[in-house]
Amino acid sequence: MSNVEKVSEFLDKAKVFYFLTTDGTQPKGRPFGFHMLEGGRLYFGAGTFKKCFKQLTENPQVEILAVVGQEFMRYDGTVKIVEDEMLLEKVRAAMPQIMDLYDKNGWKMGLFYLENGHAEIRGMMDLKEEFDV
Repeated sequence: MSNVEKVSEFLDKAKVFYFLTTDGTQPKGRPFGFHMLEGGRLYFGAGTFKKCFKQLTENPQVEILAVVGQEFMRYDGTVKIVEDEMLLEKVRAAMPQIMDLYDKNGWKMGLFYLENGHAEIRGMMDLKEEFDV
């Protein structure tokens, strides 16, 4: 299993994970559920009209935190925004109700992945695994 597959599998198990950005000097976190492994990259999406998207474009250094049972994963990196209609169609197939809502309101989904990623999987008192993604 590749490192990016390990991250994706952990996020699958967590179901909901927390995406951390900054708003100026203030840390901001919010729950996410969507991720998509495609072509060896792990993609995420957020509405381009949302504060989250603005924050990650202003400071692309982000971290994802996910918890599964007594283990948690930190996955950080630099956001790389992607404009790809074929990927958006895959998102549409994965989340038709959300994408229909976006279409109805004229909203745009911004897709991105993390470059120079690093992940660590930990127990409450120990490091289980650490790797670059």
